[in-house]
Amino acid sequence: MATGISANRLELLQIADAVAREKGIEKEIVIASIEEAIQKAARSRYGAEHDIRVHIDPKTGETSIKRYLTVVEDDAEIDEETLGRIRISDALALDRDAFVGQVTDEELPPFEFGRVQTQMARQVVTGKVREAERERQFEEFKDRVGEIVNGSVKRVEYGNVIVDLGRGEAIIRRDELIPREMYRYGDRVRAYIYDVRREQRGPQIFLSRTHPQFMAKLFMQEVPEIYDGIITIRSIARDPGSRAKIAVTSNDSSIDPVGACVGMRGSRVQAVVGELQGEKIDIIPWTDNIADLVVSALQPADVAKVVLDEQAEKIEVVVPDEQLSLAIGRRGQNVRLASQLIGWDIDILTEAEESERRQKEFTERSALFMNALDVDEMVAQLLASEGFSSVEQLAYIEVSEIASIQGFDEETAAELQTRATDYLAAIEKANDEERKTLGVADELYEIPGLNAAMLVALGKEAVKTIEDFAGFAADDLVGWTERKDGEVKRFDGTFKDFPVSREEAEEMILQARLKAGWITEADLAPPAELAAEEGAPA
Repeated sequence: MATGISANRLELLQIADAVAREKGIEKEIVIASIEEAIQKAARSRYGAEHDIRVHIDPKTGETSIKRYLTVVEDDAEIDEETLGRIRISDALALDRDAFVGQVTDEELPPFEFGRVQTQMARQVVTGKVREAERERQFEEFKDRVGEIVNGSVKRVEYGNVIVDLGRGEAIIRRDELIPREMYRYGDRVRAYIYDVRREQRGPQIFLSRTHPQFMAKLFMQEVPEIYDGIITIRSIARDPGSRAKIAVTSNDSSIDPVGACVGMRGSRVQAVVGELQGEKIDIIPWTDNIADLVVSALQPADVAKVVLDEQAEKIEVVVPDEQLSLAIGRRGQNVRLASQLIGWDIDILTEAEESERRQKEFTERSALFMNALDVDEMVAQLLASEGFSSVEQLAYIEVSEIASIQGFDEETAAELQTRATDYLAAIEKANDEERKTLGVADELYEIPGLNAAMLVALGKEAVKTIEDFAGFAADDLVGWTERKDGEVKRFDGTFKDFPVSREEAEEMILQARLKAGWITEADLAPPAELAAEEGAPA
């Protein structure tokens, strides 16, 4: 009999050890699940209302089943709902030191599992082991986001590829596969882990072959200088399976970053191209000069002129007429990838289109000066050709600069400036009347930088008080840019028609919050000044 019990104990530990090794989980977790299974079976046998606990010695495999009872007064009621109690008189018969309120235990004899208990125990152990396996898998892969993994195709479901990673199962969704890629059962696949989520049915490991960082990691594997940190990949733009642009920079002036990535006779870049199903890769040197960067990014097209709008993060590129289609690329691919690479919106014009636009702007400015300053066409055109683009420029520039224009003298320059000032004053007065009609408070004039035209724009947005304006964010005033699927979309702000920078907008909002009492001057003080004030003697 004793030999049989020992064998059962040994067999129990061997089973726990085998399951733990097979599933890659802790042996203690398996033993705990077996304890819970036996506990459920015991409650099924003795009654679910009993407080029964099971312990398995992890060294000997010896199993103890105990029922825990609370000692109560002799006159306390004990019924089916309070079976976890024992009267003090009965408890003293078992233990002379028993007292009311004590929790005592009672050893229960081992029992044979029936069919129901066996099935229940199997379900408990299986569920617990599966849960532990999922937790182990999540803990293992959550720290591997950003790595490249190799696996074999387990199955393909509705275009999604399920990959066996050995220690787990992952999925490459259809939109994360390179177009025209086909996988069958057993195929080897290499992909990038971009997300690991804990979900109801277990951890979900998401792989991608279209992610820009997949290309970055492939280059890291092929180019030792990238792995060592000598060369840095600054930006990547991909049209998966078709074309990509990658910008690189070197921390060592003696190493050419582009040449290192291309490799001897293109060996390094070709290894990456082969993995990406023939995706053509343009490697360009990164520079912090946006104008130079856009010229490189638009290769192989030649660029004649670059105009930057830093506030809107927009670039206007002028190319020779015959280079337009090359700069744009098939279906806009070249300019789209260049825009993604740099992070700015790019507009491409031909030299003829730019000339036509400049002529149109010249005509519009001339008409503006003729109307605002009451001058003839020749004077208006002369002002426009000298680079004046607005009446404000004329009103606030030094008179001597206007007088220096050929054909003008001091008297003419002074008269032009007076007319410009009168014109702006009339517009300011009209705007102020409209501002009052809209109900915008006078106190908003106290915020530096705001004028009547801006207050009219605010009034149209139902902003009428200092508190209303203080609740704004800089994006609300100057607009913002969103990038989605490689497309840049610009959203206009309230001050879209005014030359207000983001820094100026932020300063206006801070001043409004100061006047509204939301913040104090101390809140605006730099940290160094605050530290100096705190350290100063009282």
